[in-house]
Amino acid sequence: MEGCLFCSIIEGKIPCEKVYEDEMVLAFKDINPEAPIHVLIIPKKHINSINDLEDKHENLIGHIYTVCKKIAAELGIAESGYRVVTNCGANAGQTVYHIHFHLLGGRNLNWPPG
Repeated sequence: MEGCLFCSIIEGKIPCEKVYEDEMVLAFKDINPEAPIHVLIIPKKHINSINDLEDKHENLIGHIYTVCKKIAAELGIAESGYRVVTNCGANAGQTVYHIHFHLLGGRNLNWPPG
């Protein structure tokens, strides 16, 4: 989608520090990390937010969580614990309207988050 930051990253127009990539998703380090490990996992297909998900996206979303598990293991936080967060809408803190999942770990994460 034109003007979408994450679509530009997927297209290679904006550089990122890739952590994982396959035919469905791209994962890269967040440029403003909130934890020692902060990775963004995004689908290569543009979907604005959770509110725009359809039944046909079920395999994609399941795949994203499987990728989160793989990345957590590769980065050494699977055993100590990690958090996966998705914000939906402005009041939840969504600033980029391309659905994305934050994988956070490497320190104690407080609850509630804010």
